[in-house]
Formats: sequence, C-alpha cells, structure tokens
Amino acid sequence: MITEKRSISLQLKVFLGLIFVALVSISATTLISYLIIKNAAQIQNETSLQGKARVLFTSLDYAIEHSNARADNMREVLKYKIQEIADINKIDIVLYDMQGRFIVSNRDDNFILQKKIPKEVLKKILDHVNEGYDFKFYDEAQDATVTSSYRILQSSNSLDPMAIAYFPSYYNNNQFLDIFSKYMQFIILINLFAVLLSVFISWRISKNITKAISSISSKISQQGQDLKPIKYSNHDELSVLVRSYNRMIYQLREQTELKSQMEREIAWREMAKQVAHEVKNPLTPMKLTIQNFSRKFDKEDPKVESKLKNVTQILVEQIDLIAEVANAFSEFAKLPKKQDSILNLNEEIESVVRVFNNNDIFIHTNKPHIQVKFDKIYLTRIFTNLITNAQQASVYNRTSIINIDIEQLNKNKVSITVQDNGTGIPKEKLSKIFEPNFTTKSSGMGLGLTMVKKMIEEYQGSITVSSEEDRGTQFVILIPTGLDEEI
Repeated sequence: MITEKRSISLQLKVFLGLIFVALVSISATTLISYLIIKNAAQIQNETSLQGKARVLFTSLDYAIEHSNARADNMREVLKYKIQEIADINKIDIVLYDMQGRFIVSNRDDNFILQKKIPKEVLKKILDHVNEGYDFKFYDEAQDATVTSSYRILQSSNSLDPMAIAYFPSYYNNNQFLDIFSKYMQFIILINLFAVLLSVFISWRISKNITKAISSISSKISQQGQDLKPIKYSNHDELSVLVRSYNRMIYQLREQTELKSQMEREIAWREMAKQVAHEVKNPLTPMKLTIQNFSRKFDKEDPKVESKLKNVTQILVEQIDLIAEVANAFSEFAKLPKKQDSILNLNEEIESVVRVFNNNDIFIHTNKPHIQVKFDKIYLTRIFTNLITNAQQASVYNRTSIINIDIEQLNKNKVSITVQDNGTGIPKEKLSKIFEPNFTTKSSGMGLGLTMVKKMIEEYQGSITVSSEEDRGTQFVILIPTGLDEEI
C-alpha cells in the first residue's frame, strides 16, 4: 500500500518560522553581548595588569633605592623583600640579570621553569628600556593565557640597568565568563519571555487565520469523489474562494453528465454499426443463394434434392454465423461472474501453452512459484487470445518465436510480457488496437483484445502494447497479486 507523505500544515509553518526567527534573534543578541563583554573584560584585565606592574615596579624601585643592592649581591639583598612585595600584591616576581639569566624569585628556585629569558624576548626588552615590554603566550599546563610583563630596574644613583623584573600574570576565560554570566542571565530571561509571548500570540493569530481554511479543506477531503458545494456564510476573502469552488463543482457536474451522455451515444452508435456490419455479412450470401436457387429452380430436375440440401446447408451456416456474432456481442456486454482462487501463475500459463502444442513458445520466470488471486477462466481466455494473435502474426519463411516472461516485481504486483517476432502493427493502427470494432486480420470481429483489456481491468490491472513493423509486437500486463489479505 502506497502512503502519501503528509506535508506540514500552514499553521505549523508559521509557528516554526516565528520560533526560528526568535531563536536566531536571541542567539545573535547573546553572541554580540558575549563578544562585547569578553572584549571589555580583556581590556579591564590588561589595564589591571598594567596597574599592578607599575605598583610592583615602584615597590621594587623603592626597595633598591633604600638598600645596598647591586647587580652582584641582588639575590642576597632583595630575596626577602621580593617575597614580601609578592605576598602583598598576590603575584609572582622573578628577577633576571641583563643577560637574561635567573637571579632570584619569591618562589622556590625549583619551581621556576624559565631560568633564562629567550633571546628574541630579551632583545625586545632591551629595545624598550624606559617603557617596559609585555609578552603574551598560552601555557598548556595552566590552561591559561600568560601575560608576561618585563621591566628594567635601574640604579638609583647612576640610572644604569641592574636587572630585569618579570611579572607573570595568568588570565583565563573564567574571569570574564563570571562577568558574562552575571549580566547575561537577566538578558536571557527577558529574551526568553519575549519569545514565549510572541510564540503564544503568533500561535493564536495563525490558528484563527488557518481555522477557516482548515474547515474548508476538511470538507473537501471528506467528500472524496462525491464533490458537493460547500456552505460558507462569512463574507471575507475566503468566501470568494468558496464561491469559485462551488461554481466549479456545478460546471464539472454538467460537463461530466454531458460527457457521459456523449460517450454512451458514441458507444451505442459504434456498437450498432458493428452489429449491423457483422449481421449484414452473412445476410448477403444468404440472399444471393436464395435468389439464385429461385431463378434456377426446376422441380423436374433430378438433382433438385441435392441442390435444396446444398442451399439449406449454406443458410444454416450463415445463420450459425449470425448467432455467433450475437453471442460474441453478448459476451462483450457482460463478462461471466468472476470466481477468484489462488493460482500458480507459472503452471496456469504453461497449461495454456500446452494446448497449442507448439515448440516455438518459450516461458521465462524469475521465481518458480508465483501466486495470484485470479479467475482461472479469465486467465485462460487472456493468454489464449494473446498467444493466438501472436501465432497468426507469424511471417512466412521465418521461424515463429513467442516469448512469455513472468516476473514478480514485489509481493503485490506481477508483470507478464508476451512478445512475438511477427509482422508487427503499423503505428497509425497501434492506438486503436483495444477498440471493440478494430482488427488487423481479414476475419473476426475485433473483440478479442477488447475482452482481454476488460478482464485485466476487472482486477485493477493494465495492459500496454508496443510494436515495430516486420520486427514483432510486445504486450505487457501488470496485475496485482491480490494476496494482501491472505498474507
């Protein structure tokens, strides 16, 4: 069973569209706020670090000025003073000599990883003697960005450079995320409330808009094939649509009735023409026979009895032919009642082929047992007719070959192809092949393929034909297995 994919309703589309816009808006607002606050926090942190660096530099400069510190005794003289300044300001202090070698720190020497300033950094420090140099890098061990502030300490007397002071400051995202979290919670709550409010209002508006459309759509879908006018009392934009729909229903009814009447008239006209033609064919020889017998009748003729018997035989044969025509049209008008049973399609077609006792008919199948629920008489008549037509289309001096391909496409559908290598059917006649009064043969009433199509369509199947002159004809039949209920 094929199920149609259900599309999203108009009301849901409007609702989802508003949700999307709201989410994009709040995401964009949050992202912009995040970037602004992050940038502000970074600027604030850098300003704070610069302030701390100045305080530390001033404290170290004061300690050098009020002590007997020199380049050669700085470790012994300033060790405890550096520890005091570092504890007060909560930041590490490391001193290097002017060649970048480690001298002293407030921390134990074993914890100082950088025992020598890199050459490229040292060069930049010496190029910024008066203003100092700040250097940033990422420390994986601390999972933080380290801002290294370098300042050159000078002698209070000669102003000669004595040492390089290094202030490492660790800066990670938590510092500004706390600030961000503090301010953004309030913003998110406001945005969330606005989104929920807009969703509620939009839902109500879209529901009211689509309510009338849904009602009209529901009435149309409930009618199915039995289309009826819709009653709609409101005077709005939808009333124009309803009036147009109702007008179309009335026009469609009139056109359908007119078309059905014309089709019935044409069908009866064609049927009457065909019946008249088929009855007229045997009446002509009957009339000629009687007239000829009447003109030459001689009761003294010794052969009068044999001549009378011959005339009688001709009349009976022609009357039988008329009866056959009547029976054929009677069968066309009404098919026998179906008696469905589960059949092995392969075996049934093989049984039909055996009747023809022909070695030039070949059966091919993609499964050894293909079952269908079908009337056995219908099936026999269908393939008897098709095989007969294929044999009658054979070409002189060419071996006739008829291929029957049986294929189970899926559990619900079967395809049967009957193909011959006969004379073929001209293109201009191919479209009329299933019409009741059409035949390509010199005899017959042209009802065989019409009956075949009618029987196949009784089972919601289809039959198509393709042909090429002097190459052959192919009929393709598609029928449902009819086993849905049994499986």
